[in-house]
Amino acid sequence: MKQLITIALAFLAFQGIYAQETIDLFNGKNLDGWVNHGEEKWYVENGELICESGPKAEYGYLSTEDFYGDFELTLEFKQEADGNSGVFIRSTFDGTKVSGWQVEVAPPGLHTGGIYESYGRGWLIKPDPELDKNLKMGDWNTMKIRAVDTKITSWLNGVKMVELDDEKIGAGKGAVALQIHDGGGIKVKWRNIKIKPITAQ
Repeated sequence: MKQLITIALAFLAFQGIYAQETIDLFNGKNLDGWVNHGEEKWYVENGELICESGPKAEYGYLSTEDFYGDFELTLEFKQEADGNSGVFIRSTFDGTKVSGWQVEVAPPGLHTGGIYESYGRGWLIKPDPELDKNLKMGDWNTMKIRAVDTKITSWLNGVKMVELDDEKIGAGKGAVALQIHDGGGIKVKWRNIKIKPITAQ
């Protein structure tokens, strides 16, 4: 009986939120709706959004003009060369200094799907090393990020990578952003960047 009550309560809690219509964050033609932070290269080619190291080989970010709180984000990425990047959520920017949280996109063995807090606590959670086999370096990968209140969950190619419940992230407000890491020699392609805002009823 207790199990039935628990299931019923969970169902009612689930009914308290609903997903709105999906928004295409990238139109496949230009960078409308995005803000470039830094001097690294961001451009559109063959319907793909591409980030590439510039002459200074510093950190660079491309953030949405709009802020998103609770949402489900899906996108595809393809790493070329080094491929060290990331997807930031609930983030704000002062030049190339970012306040927010990154779902890692990195070469094999470097914790793709984990959650990192820049200029703060550092790594909050890393995936089980065994899950790294789900990364397809040099090919297209699908990442999904679900952020609802204090809970953040990431998936890579349909496999759950991490789940984190964190009060500080829950209080965060800001944009979605793509990162290019410093150090040079990095190139990452992105496409099908879609977000579905989630609103509490």
